[in-house]
Amino acid sequence: MSGSFSVAAMKKVVQQLRLEAELNRVKSSQAAADLKQFCLQNAQHDPPLTGVSSSTNPFRPQKVCSFL
Repeated sequence: MSGSFSVAAMKKVVQQLRLEAELNRVKSSQAAADLKQFCLQNAQHDPPLTGVSSSTNPFRPQKVCSFL
């Protein structure tokens, strides 16, 4: 039983290695440049950079309403 298990496990390992070998690699400098460009293009939509308006902020303090 352990022999068939190891063969099945090795088949999975070989399959995974084949998938990884087929991946297109990108140099880290190119990936960093692409990431920087993406960040700069989308900076106007980034709430930590632009802030969140009080009307759309789900974490704003709730208004207290009391009936007398």
